[in-house]
Amino acid sequence: MARTKSPNYEAQQQNILENAARLFAEQSFPSASIAQLAELCGMSKPLLYHYYRDKSHLLFDIADTYVDRLVGIVDEAARQGLPADAHLRLLIERFMEEYASSRHYHMVLVQDVKFLGEADRLKVKAKQAGVVAAFAELIARLRPELPAAQVKPVTMTLFGMMNWTFTWFRADGAVDRQGMARIVSQLFLHGVYGCGEGTDHERASEGGPR
Repeated sequence: MARTKSPNYEAQQQNILENAARLFAEQSFPSASIAQLAELCGMSKPLLYHYYRDKSHLLFDIADTYVDRLVGIVDEAARQGLPADAHLRLLIERFMEEYASSRHYHMVLVQDVKFLGEADRLKVKAKQAGVVAAFAELIARLRPELPAAQVKPVTMTLFGMMNWTFTWFRADGAVDRQGMARIVSQLFLHGVYGCGEGTDHERASEGGPR
């Protein structure tokens, strides 16, 4: 007879996932142990195994859950029907907000997916490819003269700008998260000379040139 789930099963599973993401981010996946995770969660190893069969199962759930959130951001932005420029700015802002609020998940996705088995790694990579493709399609619309062979490198350059920001960014610094997202947008779309000038929307609201 199958073992029934406790009423707080999902909350406990989420607690394990949050602690695992933090542990893997801080120590790296290979260095972290199930014993350490069980202690962080305040439970025994046998109970933890009731939720996750092994470390790889945890790693996949962290990465897959996080990428699903990114896919959700892409889908929600697409439903707004914005012009390509505003659409890309919105995606940059929402992604950087998510990176900041899910820092440990983000670090695990960037650093540890390579430790997954091939089948699980390919599942995560396929979803990531869909996210990258959404950005690439917007960039191609903004710069139709850009050679097709250059669209992917340009897109990955943008992800390079976004992905590592929150390894050094301080929320209590001179620039807040929204300001940092605007800097990335301006730098990517207009170069360093466009930084500090505000967004197109801000300039339009002030009556300035677009």
